[in-house]
Amino acid sequence: MASIDFSAEIPQLRSTLSSIEQVTDIDALDAKIADLEKQASAQDLWDDVDNAQKVSSALSHAQSERRRISELDSRIEDLEVMVQLAAEEDDADTLEEAENELVSIHKTLDELEVRTLLSGEYDERDAVITIRAGAGGVDAADFAEMLMRMYLRWAERHGYATKVMDTSHAEEAGLKSVTFEVSAPFAYGTLSVEGGTHRLVRISPFDNQGRRQTSFAAVEVIPLIESTDSIEIPENDLKVDVFRSSGPGGQSVNTTDSAVRMTHLPTGTVVSMQDEKSQIQNRAAALRVMQSRLLLLKKAEEAAERKELAGDVKASWGDQMRSYVLNPYQMVKDLRTDYQEGNPSSVFDGEIDEFIDAGIRWRAEQGKSDS
Repeated sequence: MASIDFSAEIPQLRSTLSSIEQVTDIDALDAKIADLEKQASAQDLWDDVDNAQKVSSALSHAQSERRRISELDSRIEDLEVMVQLAAEEDDADTLEEAENELVSIHKTLDELEVRTLLSGEYDERDAVITIRAGAGGVDAADFAEMLMRMYLRWAERHGYATKVMDTSHAEEAGLKSVTFEVSAPFAYGTLSVEGGTHRLVRISPFDNQGRRQTSFAAVEVIPLIESTDSIEIPENDLKVDVFRSSGPGGQSVNTTDSAVRMTHLPTGTVVSMQDEKSQIQNRAAALRVMQSRLLLLKKAEEAAERKELAGDVKASWGDQMRSYVLNPYQMVKDLRTDYQEGNPSSVFDGEIDEFIDAGIRWRAEQGKSDS
């Protein structure tokens, strides 16, 4: 096997890191960290718990991003020293260690490079994901639940906080729909490429004749709005219904009418919330998600970019963006990027970073070709 040309690889690593530093704007990042540190040291910080948590989280993420770049610079220097030592002492073990480190640095640089492609207006925001069962009956409802677990496992692998906001269980198995929040830096920009129709092909566990079944689920990803966003909704434009929260099979899990269904009458947009303990909390959560959806709708109408921002997801034939095939062969393939994996089990267990990265790069290329 041909040996690695470190004399070419190391300068390339430095060039890539330099490009990332320019796009990231290190000076601006350092200024942001200094400002957040000043806010975090204020004596009255925890008088407003929500704001304190937001500041602490933002500081932690900014410091982490800065640290990753600084550590990469050090790792490239250490790699160069390692290669020199291996050459001087003709040490095969050190050379192998250097080769492994080169692969690791490339991977980390790739991850940071993808992050630099997230420059949309709302990319830095937390994400709200809604999954709806589409065509395919009970298999589609089961598929919707499988996708929910996939995204929650992905978030868990990365240490991201999640919160299930609303769940509508199907009668036999699975979910009619579910809405949950992912709190992480650039959660919306990262996960927005997952929006669209997902297709599952398998031997149905619900068919007593063991026939192959195709089912669909729609994934919608929207950014969570912040208090600074200007979306005012007149009370007369909202219809609010209250009902009792329920679990699988319609079993009541609440003895009071605490769940909320909010309808925006001019657009027909509907949001349901039943996760919180009280009607007031559910109403506030529903209003926040409603504002997020209407904000996107407003921006889409202004820029004629509705499909790009939220998408018109039909969850049926001819509209799918990714296929999960469990029979007659095993494969998950993204139909936009052509990226595929041969182990659906690992994908459903949350190993979807490669799909997401490929999607972000594909979207960036689409943007270039459209400009």
